[in-house]
Amino acid sequence: MDENIERKSKKLEAILWSAALPGFAQLLNKRYVKGLLLVGLEFVVNVLGNFNTIILLSWNFKIEEAISQTNYQWLMFYPCLYFFAMWDAYKDAGGGRDKPFAYLPLVFSAYFVTIGVFYSPKLSLFGHLIGPMWSGFLFLPIGLAIGAIIRTILLKIYTKQTTHTH
Repeated sequence: MDENIERKSKKLEAILWSAALPGFAQLLNKRYVKGLLLVGLEFVVNVLGNFNTIILLSWNFKIEEAISQTNYQWLMFYPCLYFFAMWDAYKDAGGGRDKPFAYLPLVFSAYFVTIGVFYSPKLSLFGHLIGPMWSGFLFLPIGLAIGAIIRTILLKIYTKQTTHTH
C-alpha cells in the first residue's frame, strides 16, 4: 500500500477510535499507561456526570429530564478530556507534526463545547430546550471555526515575521 495512504489511514484510525472512547487509540498506539488513564478518566467523568443517561434521554427527546440528571460539576470536564484524547491520539499517529498550530481547532472545540454544556439548562432552539448533549454538538462547529481562524491568523503573523527577518 502507498506509504502516504497508510499514514493517513493510521491518523484517521486514531481519531475514530478516540472518538469511540477516549484512550482506545492510545492503547492501539501502545501508550498503555496514558491509554488506561484516559479510559479510566472517561469512565469516572462519564459516570459522575451521568453522561450515558443524558445521551439516552436526549436521543429520546426527554430534554428536561436529561437536564435534571446532569451533574454539571463533572460533565464540564468531559469536552476537554474528549478533545485532548483525540488530539493526543492523532499526534501519536503522526498527525499535526508538519502543520503549525494544528491543535487549535480541537482546543477551541473543547472550550466551546464546554461553554455549550454550561449554558445548556437555559439554551433553547425554536422555543425548545436542547439540553447538554445537543448544545455541546451545537457549539462544536463554532469552536472548530474559531480555532481554524486563529490558526490562520497566527500562521500569517509568523510567516510575515519569518519573511521580514530573512
